[in-house]
Amino acid sequence: DDEFTGEARLTPSFSVGLLEQEPKLDPAKDVLGNVMDGVAPIRDLLAEYEKVTAMWAEPDADFDKVGALQAKLEAKINAADAWSLERNVEIAMDALRCPPNDSDVTKLSGGERRRVALCRLLLSRPDLLLLDEPTNHLDAESVDWLERFLQEYSGTVVAITHDRYFLDNVAKWILELDRGKGIPFEGNYTSWLEQKQERLGREEKANETRRRTLQRELDWVRMAPKARQSKGKARLAAYDKLHAEAQAAERDDNKLEIAIPPGPRLGDVVIEVKNLSKGYGDRLLIEDLTFNLPPAGIVGIIGANGAGKTTLFRMITGQESPDSGSVTVGDTVSLSYVDQSRDTLNADASVYEEITAGVEVMKVGNREINGRAYVASFNFKGSDQQKRVGDLSGGERNRVHLAKLLKNAGNVLLLDEPTNDLDIDTLRALETALESFPGCVVVISHDRWFLDRIATHVLAFEGDSQVRWFEGNFSDYEVWRKKELGISADQPKRIKYKPLSRK
Repeated sequence: DDEFTGEARLTPSFSVGLLEQEPKLDPAKDVLGNVMDGVAPIRDLLAEYEKVTAMWAEPDADFDKVGALQAKLEAKINAADAWSLERNVEIAMDALRCPPNDSDVTKLSGGERRRVALCRLLLSRPDLLLLDEPTNHLDAESVDWLERFLQEYSGTVVAITHDRYFLDNVAKWILELDRGKGIPFEGNYTSWLEQKQERLGREEKANETRRRTLQRELDWVRMAPKARQSKGKARLAAYDKLHAEAQAAERDDNKLEIAIPPGPRLGDVVIEVKNLSKGYGDRLLIEDLTFNLPPAGIVGIIGANGAGKTTLFRMITGQESPDSGSVTVGDTVSLSYVDQSRDTLNADASVYEEITAGVEVMKVGNREINGRAYVASFNFKGSDQQKRVGDLSGGERNRVHLAKLLKNAGNVLLLDEPTNDLDIDTLRALETALESFPGCVVVISHDRWFLDRIATHVLAFEGDSQVRWFEGNFSDYEVWRKKELGISADQPKRIKYKPLSRK
């Protein structure tokens, strides 16, 4: 993209690697072949080293020349850690939960393609690493590994992300884009929060001064005689500027809020799962799972993609049945299930039409409320309600999806990856809404900060068909897991399942 003003210059000879939202893979190669493309220069180094080593056996070899070449190549190989190439590739592919090495990349899901592309890019080790939402489609263990990799990375890293723990653990500078301006902060996310709070305090004082100046200018504009027309025009220009600044400040002060409609009161039995097992094909996804969801509980479900998290939701909602064991949903429970299928939204409809079906008074649970008020409760206000769904950002589409599927006002919410594509302000609003929701929530998410804020329990899909029920939030679970597993907790493995034996 070269349609901008100003300058953007890269140091000559610097290599740049970019992780795109929808990366391209070579369809003629399998998963391993695509990953190995990232280390092609290192493989060339090793191949050249083998050729030079073979020269020692030649009868007319110039030993001084061969020795010099070999020493030069050894220095490059040591700098690139090329001796450990195969092991490094295996570690990265395991940590990022890449599909099996021989998988056809044309049949991979979007998340699988992203993980393969990220693995290829990290192994290529460019001088400048540009990462667009690198933690998307990664589970918590993989993100933890990625953070450690980037902390030790010798090059420069620039990342677009809404993952607050990632920003806290990796970032040394944060560039905030606010009302058309880029504001740099030195430090991580926690440091940014502190500095941002101080800046907002200063802005609040400046806004008050601006309002007083605005009022004085407005009084003068209304009183200015025609004889002062030329000077009045200058004053009017100043007023317009002040007015625009005040409007921008007011827009910034409008805090984003989400209001989830409450459902009926819950009884003592919410969701009870006993000795549940479930498999697909020859794989056992879940083995002997037992837990009891307490009233007011908020359960965060974590684990690798494909481990069976969505399958558990489908069993709770009755869309699928367990192979053995039972799922009991209490008599007072009214489920609201928000899945990931945002593609079902009508791109040509307005936000208002898509959420309310165009009615002025809509039914939310057992209540009737004004349609525009309900849409506004998901922070679509004024003209935003007339926006075309097809023109919305990913985060806005997510809010439409939430608003549409929460209309039945359930008292138990099943949320499948609700944090995908949400910016930090919307994440905060969703956290606040869930914390104040008078019911139960079961949420699948890889956002560790989000889970720490809201979760009372964790349901962890740990691999090898095992699912653990844990009382506490995500950080509590991580402390326990690392204490149990020791050093092996820092090296994620590709997801494995027990073989399914049909009786």
